[in-house]
Amino acid sequence: MPAQLLDGKALSTALRNQLEQRVSALRLKGVVPRLEAIVASQDPASVAYVKMKRSWALKAGIESGQWEAGPTTTQAELVDQIDKLNSDPAVHGVLLQHPLPKHLNEDAALIALGAEKDADGLTPQSLGALVAGLPGFRCATPLGITRLLDHHSIDLVGKHAVVIGRSVILGKPMALMLLEKNATVTIAHSKTQDLPTLCRAADIVVAAVGRPEMVRGDWIKPGAVVVDAGYNRIEGRDKDVGDCHFAECSAVASWITPVPGGVGPMTVVSLLMNTVDAAEAQLGKS
Repeated sequence: MPAQLLDGKALSTALRNQLEQRVSALRLKGVVPRLEAIVASQDPASVAYVKMKRSWALKAGIESGQWEAGPTTTQAELVDQIDKLNSDPAVHGVLLQHPLPKHLNEDAALIALGAEKDADGLTPQSLGALVAGLPGFRCATPLGITRLLDHHSIDLVGKHAVVIGRSVILGKPMALMLLEKNATVTIAHSKTQDLPTLCRAADIVVAAVGRPEMVRGDWIKPGAVVVDAGYNRIEGRDKDVGDCHFAECSAVASWITPVPGGVGPMTVVSLLMNTVDAAEAQLGKS
Protein backbone atom coordinates (compact mmCIF):
# COMPACT_ATOMS: atom_id res chain seq x y z
CA MET A 1 0.00 0.00 0.00
CA PRO A 2 1.48 3.38 -1.00
CA ALA A 3 2.46 5.77 1.76
CA GLN A 4 -0.02 8.38 2.95
CA LEU A 5 0.98 11.97 2.28
CA LEU A 6 2.07 14.35 5.01
CA ASP A 7 0.42 17.27 3.22
CA GLY A 8 2.13 20.45 4.35
CA LYS A 9 0.26 22.57 1.86
CA ALA A 10 -3.15 21.68 3.29
CA LEU A 11 -2.08 22.06 6.92
CA SER A 12 -0.30 25.36 6.28
CA THR A 13 -3.48 26.73 4.69
CA ALA A 14 -5.47 25.82 7.81
CA LEU A 15 -2.85 27.37 10.06
CA ARG A 16 -2.80 30.56 7.98
CA ASN A 17 -6.57 30.83 8.46
CA GLN A 18 -6.01 30.63 12.20
CA LEU A 19 -3.27 33.24 11.93
CA GLU A 20 -5.63 35.65 10.22
CA GLN A 21 -7.94 35.46 13.24
CA ARG A 22 -5.06 36.12 15.65
CA VAL A 23 -3.81 39.03 13.55
CA SER A 24 -7.30 40.54 13.42
CA ALA A 25 -7.50 40.37 17.22
CA LEU A 26 -4.11 42.10 17.52
CA ARG A 27 -5.12 44.83 15.08
CA LEU A 28 -8.21 45.56 17.16
CA LYS A 29 -5.83 46.25 20.05
CA GLY A 30 -3.66 48.55 17.94
CA VAL A 31 -0.87 46.07 17.21
CA VAL A 32 0.04 45.22 13.61
CA PRO A 33 2.47 42.27 13.41
CA ARG A 34 5.47 43.09 11.23
CA LEU A 35 8.18 40.85 9.79
CA GLU A 36 11.37 42.34 8.34
CA ALA A 37 13.79 40.38 6.15
CA ILE A 38 17.48 40.94 5.45
CA VAL A 39 18.44 39.26 2.20
CA ALA A 40 21.40 39.07 -0.19
CA SER A 41 20.51 41.18 -3.22
CA GLN A 42 22.68 39.10 -5.58
CA ASP A 43 21.03 35.77 -4.66
CA PRO A 44 17.93 35.40 -6.90
CA ALA A 45 16.73 32.27 -5.09
CA SER A 46 16.81 34.00 -1.70
CA VAL A 47 15.11 37.12 -3.05
CA ALA A 48 12.36 35.00 -4.61
CA TYR A 49 11.93 32.97 -1.40
CA VAL A 50 11.61 36.11 0.71
CA LYS A 51 9.11 37.50 -1.80
CA MET A 52 6.96 34.39 -1.30
CA LYS A 53 7.19 34.76 2.48
CA ARG A 54 6.14 38.40 2.22
CA SER A 55 3.19 37.43 0.00
CA TRP A 56 1.99 34.89 2.57
CA ALA A 57 2.46 37.46 5.33
CA LEU A 58 0.33 40.00 3.47
CA LYS A 59 -2.48 37.48 3.02
CA ALA A 60 -2.47 36.83 6.77
CA GLY A 61 -2.56 40.54 7.56
CA ILE A 62 1.09 40.72 8.62
CA GLU A 63 3.10 43.70 7.39
CA SER A 64 6.56 43.06 6.01
CA GLY A 65 9.63 44.80 4.70
CA GLN A 66 12.95 43.93 3.11
CA TRP A 67 16.51 45.26 3.36
CA GLU A 68 18.99 44.04 0.78
CA ALA A 69 22.66 43.44 1.52
CA GLY A 70 24.81 43.74 -1.59
CA PRO A 71 28.47 43.48 -2.63
CA THR A 72 29.25 46.92 -1.19
CA THR A 73 27.39 46.46 2.11
CA THR A 74 29.79 46.61 5.06
CA GLN A 75 29.57 44.60 8.26
CA ALA A 76 29.02 47.84 10.17
CA GLU A 77 26.07 48.74 7.93
CA LEU A 78 24.56 45.29 8.39
CA VAL A 79 24.85 45.43 12.19
CA ASP A 80 23.50 48.99 12.20
CA GLN A 81 20.42 47.83 10.29
CA ILE A 82 19.91 44.96 12.74
CA ASP A 83 20.23 47.38 15.66
CA LYS A 84 17.57 49.62 14.10
CA LEU A 85 15.18 46.69 13.69
CA ASN A 86 15.88 45.48 17.25
CA SER A 87 14.99 48.90 18.67
CA ASP A 88 11.91 49.51 16.50
CA PRO A 89 8.77 48.61 18.52
CA ALA A 90 6.76 48.30 15.29
CA VAL A 91 8.93 45.34 14.18
CA HIS A 92 8.13 42.00 15.84
CA GLY A 93 10.09 39.50 13.77
CA VAL A 94 13.37 39.68 11.84
CA LEU A 95 14.45 37.11 9.26
CA LEU A 96 18.14 36.92 8.37
CA GLN A 97 17.83 35.02 5.09
CA HIS A 98 20.64 32.56 4.51
CA PRO A 99 23.02 32.93 2.77
CA LEU A 100 24.26 36.49 3.14
CA PRO A 101 27.01 37.78 0.84
CA LYS A 102 30.23 35.89 1.56
CA HIS A 103 32.14 38.97 2.67
CA LEU A 104 29.72 39.50 5.57
CA ASN A 105 30.00 37.67 8.89
CA GLU A 106 26.66 35.90 9.26
CA ASP A 107 27.45 34.52 12.71
CA ALA A 108 28.16 38.00 14.06
CA ALA A 109 24.94 39.26 12.49
CA LEU A 110 22.93 36.51 14.22
CA ILE A 111 24.54 37.33 17.56
CA ALA A 112 23.64 41.00 17.04
CA LEU A 113 20.02 40.06 16.27
CA GLY A 114 19.55 38.17 19.53
CA ALA A 115 16.53 36.14 20.57
CA GLU A 116 13.64 38.58 21.08
CA LYS A 117 12.81 39.08 17.38
CA ASP A 118 14.47 35.97 15.97
CA ALA A 119 11.49 34.73 13.96
CA ASP A 120 13.56 32.00 12.29
CA GLY A 121 14.93 30.68 15.60
CA LEU A 122 18.54 30.56 14.37
CA THR A 123 20.49 32.92 16.63
CA PRO A 124 22.91 31.36 19.14
CA GLN A 125 20.62 32.64 21.89
CA SER A 126 17.56 30.86 20.43
CA LEU A 127 19.50 27.67 19.75
CA GLY A 128 20.90 27.76 23.29
CA ALA A 129 17.36 27.95 24.67
CA LEU A 130 16.45 24.91 22.56
CA VAL A 131 19.41 22.93 23.91
CA ALA A 132 18.50 23.90 27.48
CA GLY A 133 14.80 23.19 26.99
CA LEU A 134 13.90 26.81 27.75
CA PRO A 135 11.12 28.85 26.12
CA GLY A 136 12.04 30.67 22.93
CA PHE A 137 11.59 30.72 19.19
CA ARG A 138 12.22 27.38 17.52
CA CYS A 139 13.79 27.02 14.07
CA ALA A 140 11.05 27.41 11.48
CA THR A 141 11.72 24.32 9.36
CA PRO A 142 12.05 21.76 12.19
CA LEU A 143 9.11 23.45 13.93
CA GLY A 144 7.02 23.03 10.78
CA ILE A 145 8.01 19.37 10.54
CA THR A 146 7.07 18.63 14.16
CA ARG A 147 3.71 20.38 13.65
CA LEU A 148 3.10 18.24 10.58
CA LEU A 149 3.89 15.03 12.50
CA ASP A 150 1.73 16.12 15.44
CA HIS A 151 -1.19 16.95 13.16
CA HIS A 152 -1.17 13.42 11.77
CA SER A 153 -0.84 11.91 15.28
CA ILE A 154 2.47 10.25 14.48
CA ASP A 155 3.80 8.92 17.77
CA LEU A 156 7.48 9.70 18.29
CA VAL A 157 7.86 8.45 21.86
CA GLY A 158 10.64 5.89 22.03
CA LYS A 159 10.90 5.70 18.24
CA HIS A 160 14.28 5.68 16.47
CA ALA A 161 14.70 8.75 14.29
CA VAL A 162 17.60 9.21 11.88
CA VAL A 163 18.29 12.78 10.78
CA ILE A 164 20.48 12.94 7.69
CA GLY A 165 22.24 16.31 7.88
CA ARG A 166 23.85 18.32 10.66
CA SER A 167 23.39 21.94 9.60
CA VAL A 168 22.60 24.54 12.23
CA ILE A 169 19.60 25.57 10.10
CA LEU A 170 17.94 22.16 10.03
CA GLY A 171 19.75 18.98 11.05
CA LYS A 172 20.94 19.89 14.54
CA PRO A 173 17.76 21.69 15.71
CA MET A 174 15.63 18.95 14.13
CA ALA A 175 17.42 16.34 16.21
CA LEU A 176 16.94 18.37 19.39
CA MET A 177 13.23 18.93 18.70
CA LEU A 178 12.73 15.20 18.09
CA LEU A 179 14.44 14.60 21.44
CA GLU A 180 11.92 16.97 23.01
CA LYS A 181 9.26 14.60 21.66
CA ASN A 182 11.04 11.68 23.41
CA ALA A 183 12.34 10.07 20.24
CA THR A 184 15.72 8.34 20.21
CA VAL A 185 17.77 10.27 17.67
CA THR A 186 20.78 9.50 15.50
CA ILE A 187 22.38 12.29 13.46
CA ALA A 188 23.95 11.09 10.22
CA HIS A 189 26.32 13.11 8.04
CA SER A 190 28.94 12.90 5.30
CA LYS A 191 31.30 10.89 7.51
CA THR A 192 28.67 8.35 8.62
CA GLN A 193 29.57 4.80 7.68
CA ASP A 194 27.03 2.56 5.96
CA LEU A 195 24.22 5.11 5.93
CA PRO A 196 21.71 2.82 4.14
CA THR A 197 21.94 0.21 6.92
CA LEU A 198 21.52 2.90 9.57
CA CYS A 199 18.38 4.21 7.85
CA ARG A 200 16.89 0.73 7.57
CA ALA A 201 16.77 0.59 11.39
CA ALA A 202 14.87 3.90 11.66
CA ASP A 203 11.19 4.42 12.41
CA ILE A 204 11.48 8.02 11.17
CA VAL A 205 13.91 9.28 8.54
CA VAL A 206 14.40 13.02 8.09
CA ALA A 207 16.44 13.82 4.96
CA ALA A 208 18.08 17.25 5.08
CA VAL A 209 21.29 16.82 3.15
CA GLY A 210 20.72 18.74 -0.11
CA ARG A 211 21.48 15.86 -2.50
CA PRO A 212 18.74 15.01 -5.00
CA GLU A 213 17.08 11.64 -4.54
CA MET A 214 19.94 10.31 -2.43
CA VAL A 215 17.70 8.28 -0.12
CA ARG A 216 16.40 5.25 -2.01
CA GLY A 217 13.49 2.96 -1.32
CA ASP A 218 15.69 0.09 -0.14
CA TRP A 219 17.05 2.37 2.60
CA ILE A 220 13.61 2.56 4.23
CA LYS A 221 12.21 0.11 6.77
CA PRO A 222 8.69 -1.00 5.80
CA GLY A 223 6.18 1.26 7.55
CA ALA A 224 8.69 3.98 8.45
CA VAL A 225 7.87 7.69 8.26
CA VAL A 226 9.88 9.65 5.69
CA VAL A 227 10.26 13.42 5.97
CA ASP A 228 11.98 14.96 2.96
CA ALA A 229 13.30 18.44 3.75
CA GLY A 230 15.31 18.68 0.53
CA TYR A 231 14.51 20.85 -2.45
CA ASN A 232 16.71 20.35 -5.51
CA ARG A 233 16.56 21.58 -9.06
CA ILE A 234 17.86 19.20 -11.70
CA GLU A 235 18.66 20.53 -15.15
CA GLY A 236 16.41 19.07 -17.82
CA ARG A 237 13.66 17.98 -15.41
CA ASP A 238 10.35 19.81 -15.19
CA LYS A 239 9.79 19.19 -11.48
CA ASP A 240 12.07 19.91 -8.53
CA VAL A 241 12.88 16.92 -6.34
CA GLY A 242 13.73 16.25 -2.73
CA ASP A 243 16.54 14.35 -1.08
CA CYS A 244 14.49 11.13 -1.26
CA HIS A 245 13.47 9.16 -4.33
CA PHE A 246 9.75 9.73 -3.88
CA ALA A 247 8.38 6.83 -5.94
CA GLU A 248 10.66 4.26 -4.32
CA CYS A 249 10.33 5.54 -0.75
CA SER A 250 6.56 6.00 -0.92
CA ALA A 251 6.19 2.36 -1.95
CA VAL A 252 7.74 1.27 1.37
CA ALA A 253 6.95 4.02 3.92
CA SER A 254 3.71 4.48 5.86
CA TRP A 255 3.87 8.31 5.61
CA ILE A 256 5.92 10.62 3.40
CA THR A 257 6.16 14.33 2.64
CA PRO A 258 5.83 15.32 -1.02
CA VAL A 259 8.25 17.73 -2.70
CA PRO A 260 7.02 20.34 -3.26
CA GLY A 261 4.04 20.71 -0.92
CA GLY A 262 5.43 19.06 2.21
CA VAL A 263 8.02 20.74 4.39
CA GLY A 264 8.32 24.05 2.49
CA PRO A 265 4.85 25.48 3.23
CA MET A 266 5.19 24.44 6.87
CA THR A 267 8.47 26.37 7.15
CA VAL A 268 6.86 29.58 5.91
CA VAL A 269 3.76 29.33 8.09
CA SER A 270 5.90 28.56 11.17
CA LEU A 271 7.96 31.69 10.49
CA LEU A 272 4.76 33.75 10.37
CA MET A 273 3.42 32.07 13.52
CA ASN A 274 6.64 32.98 15.34
CA THR A 275 6.19 36.59 14.26
CA VAL A 276 2.62 36.69 15.57
CA ASP A 277 3.76 35.01 18.80
CA ALA A 278 6.29 37.84 19.20
CA ALA A 279 3.61 40.49 18.61
CA GLU A 280 1.34 38.88 21.19
CA ALA A 281 4.21 38.67 23.67
CA GLN A 282 5.00 42.36 23.17
CA LEU A 283 1.36 43.24 23.75
CA GLY A 284 1.37 41.16 26.92
CA LYS A 285 4.42 43.04 28.25
CA SER A 286 2.80 46.40 27.54
